[in-house]
Amino acid sequence: MFAVLVNTFAIIIGALLGLCIRKGISEKLSGEVLKALGLCTLVIGIQGALKTSNILIIILSIGFGLLAGEVLKLEDKVNSGTDRLLKRFAKGGNSSKITEAFITSCLIMNVGAMVIVGSLEAGLRGDYSMLYTKSLLDFIAGIMMAAAMGAGVLGSALFTLLFQGAIVLCSSYLSPYLSNALIGELSATGCVLIIALGFNMTKIASFKVINYLPSLLLVPVFFKLLTYLGL
Repeated sequence: MFAVLVNTFAIIIGALLGLCIRKGISEKLSGEVLKALGLCTLVIGIQGALKTSNILIIILSIGFGLLAGEVLKLEDKVNSGTDRLLKRFAKGGNSSKITEAFITSCLIMNVGAMVIVGSLEAGLRGDYSMLYTKSLLDFIAGIMMAAAMGAGVLGSALFTLLFQGAIVLCSSYLSPYLSNALIGELSATGCVLIIALGFNMTKIASFKVINYLPSLLLVPVFFKLLTYLGL
């Protein structure tokens, strides 16, 4: 768990530095930085999505995942929950922007093979090298995203602690079910969501990314189904 804690504090320190920088730049410049990050996010997402070995898994997972998200109205519920938290614990603030910063940073920092493989390596073999590398990357990403998007990025530290920590603690149970092929498809599908985030950040289009999150839960289902059918 030590490497997970390092990763968590790297995000917190990076985000706090980013917030300090944010105070010294104009809203116009902050918007331009956000667009630039959006372009980088698109590149990251496209590179990752192209690594899929079976495009049907992505299509089915995204399609049915979005349907579930829309039916459950996940984005509306998350935004209303954020509104209630802001009214209770903070004065002012834009809930949609805070939620966007939180979801964007969580996905960018926690979607990818490095997260799953690194956490499994830490839990099974005590090899923390991959998570230490990720900590450095997240530190830099935390600075940039907090400077452009605000305090919502800090929330990704807690998510990282819980998500990666759960994988590390449960690594001996998860390892038999997480083949390299499945990890690759989870990563590729997650990168499609990252592409959607990139479009949102650049203002090219507007996607309700939260409603797409169930897609990640459906990847193992369609992976097993298509493997069984030989597709």
